[in-house]
Amino acid sequence: MMKTQNQRAWLFVTPVLLLVAFNALIPMMTVVNYSVQETFGDNLFFWEGLGWFEQILRSERFHAALGRQLFFTVMILIIEVPLGVAIALAMPKKGFWVPFCLVTMALPMLIPWNVVGAMWNIFTLPDIGLLGYFMNHTLGISYDMTQNPVAAWVTIIVMDVWHWTSLVVLLAYAGLVSIPNAYYQAAEIDGASNWAVFRFIQLPKMKTVLTIAVLLRFMDSFNIYTEPFVLTGGGPGNSTTLLSIDLVKIALGQFDLGPAAAMSLIYFAITLFASWLFYTLMTMNDNKS
Repeated sequence: MMKTQNQRAWLFVTPVLLLVAFNALIPMMTVVNYSVQETFGDNLFFWEGLGWFEQILRSERFHAALGRQLFFTVMILIIEVPLGVAIALAMPKKGFWVPFCLVTMALPMLIPWNVVGAMWNIFTLPDIGLLGYFMNHTLGISYDMTQNPVAAWVTIIVMDVWHWTSLVVLLAYAGLVSIPNAYYQAAEIDGASNWAVFRFIQLPKMKTVLTIAVLLRFMDSFNIYTEPFVLTGGGPGNSTTLLSIDLVKIALGQFDLGPAAAMSLIYFAITLFASWLFYTLMTMNDNKS
């Protein structure tokens, strides 16, 4: 007997498809159009072909900004994923403190991105900022993110860890509380150590949510713009000019629409490929089984 297909579901999907087409596909086609043309104003365009792409790929400025972006993303993943799992393991699974801990963990993510950058900018200023004054005048540590590139990098990374580790914590915690107590009871009967419980019970059960956490944190950290721009503006010098900040400088600061469009498409391709690579590597064992 043939199963009847209900086509009415398209009535619910169509508005979403139209919204995605309006917000994503149409602007994307505009960027593609700019990436193969040159304009000198007055809405006059001249065919450029793939020249902008070749120029960007050979540009030392692009390579330097991409390197800084990759360094930032790698540091964020190395710090936030293990730290988020550790915090999730330490959180209570029952009782009054559960909602308190969950709400506390969610608070940093509720703050708008530009507010986070402005808040940390004021917080870390060397003379009037609470952290900057404490480190310089109380601890005697020379700290000035406006002059020292190392201090600027440390501040940006710490700011992002404070802002987004909570996402990893909440996802990891959701994976932990979904593990049935029977697994823990069996491990206790077998005399398994805490490390064995984590290695063979908790970590495999968290694999799906950790895959989501890694992908989300990679995409967000690799495309981050607002917080570091508000905090340092890409300085001192160009030491914290990430690829996203450099792209905006070319597009809006220099108004070079062609190179900016080509860079944005290359940026998008790198993000898409790296996300696919992350997902493929992290789900490789699942696909084999």
